[in-house]
Amino acid sequence: MLRSGPMKNKIATLLISTLLLSACSEELANTRRYVLTTATTGGAYYPIGVALATITKSRLGPTHGITLSAISSAGSLENIKLLRDNQAQFALLQGPFAAWGWNGEGPISRPQEGLRSVAAVWQNVEHFVLTSDLAPTGYMQDMNALSGQRYVLGARNSGAEQTGRYILESLGIDYEDRLSLAWMGYGNAANAMQDGNVVGMNVPAGAPVSAITQVMAQMGDRLTLLEFTQQDLDAINLKYPLWDWYEFPPGTYPNQNKTVRTIASPNVLAVRSDIPEDVVYQITRTIWENLAALQEIHAATNDMKLELAVSGLGAPLHPGAIRYYREKGLAIPDRLILSGDDRPVSVNQQEQQ
Repeated sequence: MLRSGPMKNKIATLLISTLLLSACSEELANTRRYVLTTATTGGAYYPIGVALATITKSRLGPTHGITLSAISSAGSLENIKLLRDNQAQFALLQGPFAAWGWNGEGPISRPQEGLRSVAAVWQNVEHFVLTSDLAPTGYMQDMNALSGQRYVLGARNSGAEQTGRYILESLGIDYEDRLSLAWMGYGNAANAMQDGNVVGMNVPAGAPVSAITQVMAQMGDRLTLLEFTQQDLDAINLKYPLWDWYEFPPGTYPNQNKTVRTIASPNVLAVRSDIPEDVVYQITRTIWENLAALQEIHAATNDMKLELAVSGLGAPLHPGAIRYYREKGLAIPDRLILSGDDRPVSVNQQEQQ
């Protein structure tokens, strides 16, 4: 029998500490942790991915035990593999890669049956840049008049390379024979242009892009952002209707004095099909309900609109995303719904929201 008051207090303190540790351990065990793979740290994917992860963790961690951590990667092609191998559960992808992944086309040899879409997010804008002396019309077909000049299509095996190839092939531009292809990231390509080592570069990214801003500031009217015609857009969209018009108002980039009309396709937030419906529902809801906070972090996300959340998607939607968009009254194309994924919201689900 314990008679000492201090001893009783020590035992009580120990018991309370043990209970608190057990509760914390149980809470940690119940936390559902997921990885969001982005791209290299120099583009828009990584900072926006970090912002998405931070918002998700702060809003859903305490209430639902859902956390998201952003990691860097080589970009869309690697992200498809990371999803496939369950090294990441969420990924940011260029729109064409979501379509290629689902269908097993382009640079992806096998259909990725476990790939699902969450949302079309900000626009991936096509920036095909060429020195003005080689761009007499200012349109994409000027690329077909080049003869052996060095042009940066992107870093080797990057999303820029793959989408650049697809666009040029769709337009019938004989780039393999006409260009001496160079392989660099955006920043290095901008430096190479300023040094006169290359005549142009392909930069698909959310506008404004720092690499384009850098080179436009230095080269001014010696540089041309190539425009697209309606015929160009129709040809590019012939197989995958993912691209739409995108305009740079004057002043988007230094020394840009007129509107430039290019095209863009949506970047896609993708997810593995085996992630629970409630997790994807909560993350989808959190992203759209905190859009203002996201837009304060990165200007590229100013393009994001809930009404465009299912536009330009090449892979079917996850049931959790379908559930949220149905609640918001969005019309979802049949091609984005797999059989059995369009389930009505139950009374219990409504009560949990």
